[in-house]
Amino acid sequence: MTMQDHILAALREQFEGWEDLLRTMSDEEITAPLSPSEWSVRDDIAHLWAWQQRSIARLEAARDDREPQFPQWPAGLDPEAQGQPDQLNAWLYETYHDMPWSQVHQYWRDGFLRFLDLGARLAEKDLLDASRYAWLEGHPLAFVLVASYDHHQEHLDTLLDWRKQQEE
Repeated sequence: MTMQDHILAALREQFEGWEDLLRTMSDEEITAPLSPSEWSVRDDIAHLWAWQQRSIARLEAARDDREPQFPQWPAGLDPEAQGQPDQLNAWLYETYHDMPWSQVHQYWRDGFLRFLDLGARLAEKDLLDASRYAWLEGHPLAFVLVASYDHHQEHLDTLLDWRKQQEE
């Protein structure tokens, strides 16, 4: 099994884990704030979907051998700059907070599946070559896949901790 296969298998497993968990949750659980935060599961999934669009843009750029074309976010907020993600995350919360759960879930689900498909279509040598894409500033493209996994896992761990507290 190649490194690419391992990474994609982990992402697929993570996706299935999310889907299995989300299927067990009621609408009330999906929209309830995850104390002590004001964010709900719906807000977390919308947040993951929004950041997922940047990852998809990178994979599409690699596929098409061009610079990434990122989603339009507020001018002056650079997601790569130190301290900016907090401001961007607040903007994402305000932007998507009222979006219906069914729409948020569908966007996230479709995005995750697209992300997996793009990751599978790229050559492993291109995923692992840290010098292949100058716009990744010395990181291999596989970093985008692993970072997405880590981001989803961070939010999943928070959700699982919240659910455990609710059961106690």
